[in-house]
Amino acid sequence: MTNVSNFKRLPSRHDASVTVFVEGQAVQVQAHDSAAAAILAAGLGHSRTTPITGSGRAPYCMMGVCFECLVEIDGQANTQGCMTLVREGMQIKRQQQARLLTDSQHD
Repeated sequence: MTNVSNFKRLPSRHDASVTVFVEGQAVQVQAHDSAAAAILAAGLGHSRTTPITGSGRAPYCMMGVCFECLVEIDGQANTQGCMTLVREGMQIKRQQQARLLTDSQHD
């Protein structure tokens, strides 16, 4: 398991840890962390790419406003990593394509 990053925690509560898999790499994080925090803790660099240029984007606001943290979690694309709490065994992958927009009324 790896816990390598420039992401430094502030001194705070110490919850139990869980193991999640970020791009297949086992990472130990605290049970109250978000998936976006796990991405930062893993030192992933970016969580998604832009649809036009393919440039990397990373979690930014960490409160669900900017959507820069969109990732695939357990096979579900377009998931806001900052709004999703980690759980044991969670699989987190970078989002590599444009966010899909659908009109559920016409599907």
